[in-house]
Amino acid sequence: MDQLSAYQKVQLARHPQRPYFLDYIQHLCPDFVEMHGDRRFADDPAIVAGFGSLGNRPVCMLGHQKGKDTKQRQYRNFGMPKPEGYRKALRVMKIAEKFNRPILTFIDTPGAYPGIDAEERGQAEAIANNLKEMSQLRVPVIATITGEGGSGGALAIAVGDRVNMLEYSIYSVIAPESCSAILWRDRLHAVEAAEALKLTPEDLKRCHLIDEIIPEPEGGAQNDPAGMAKCLGSVLERQLRELQNASPDELVDCRHKKFRAMGAFGE
Repeated sequence: MDQLSAYQKVQLARHPQRPYFLDYIQHLCPDFVEMHGDRRFADDPAIVAGFGSLGNRPVCMLGHQKGKDTKQRQYRNFGMPKPEGYRKALRVMKIAEKFNRPILTFIDTPGAYPGIDAEERGQAEAIANNLKEMSQLRVPVIATITGEGGSGGALAIAVGDRVNMLEYSIYSVIAPESCSAILWRDRLHAVEAAEALKLTPEDLKRCHLIDEIIPEPEGGAQNDPAGMAKCLGSVLERQLRELQNASPDELVDCRHKKFRAMGAFGE
């Protein structure tokens, strides 16, 4: 598996049997209570958010949900949130901050929904507002890319004190096929685009854009969802212990420095 190309990892990240947010919840947080609605327009099933316990620690957990079959995928809009999804996520995160609950986010989306209705309701504004508000949350925030991390649709819930990626997940500003369509005027150069985009965990760790790569079971997380959840849970518990003694001011300050350093150039 170490010899996989970037595009092969893209395909593995999109595997239809790969565990999604609710699969991880089933193993990590059996007392999870879901919250619904953004209190402005509607509930968005593409993002699931709520509260429960990780080990003995009360936490807020939220993430994208794609769906396992055709009916579920249509209901979940293939994991592509609309503005109300991001506003729901932020509403729940602000409740977590109020009650001093750490926030754990799970990212797996091809991107934010680009439909006209989403644009009419302020898709870009909702994503931008999440970026601003997450950067100022005064509780620990840990983000984990579990499958696809697509552009602003992923980043809108990925501003964390720790940012993790599963071994065969991807994180990119654009999908390789779309990149190919823009640069080569067709989708036939997706393999080359995937290499150029530097979207694998190894590439992103090398560029200091993520903090930790979490190993997957042989062949990928879909081959052992319970084992993958156990491994992820141990990493999240360790990182929460590392962050638990930081003051709210320290968390915000370190988070600002972390993200402002990304893309900085020096000689």
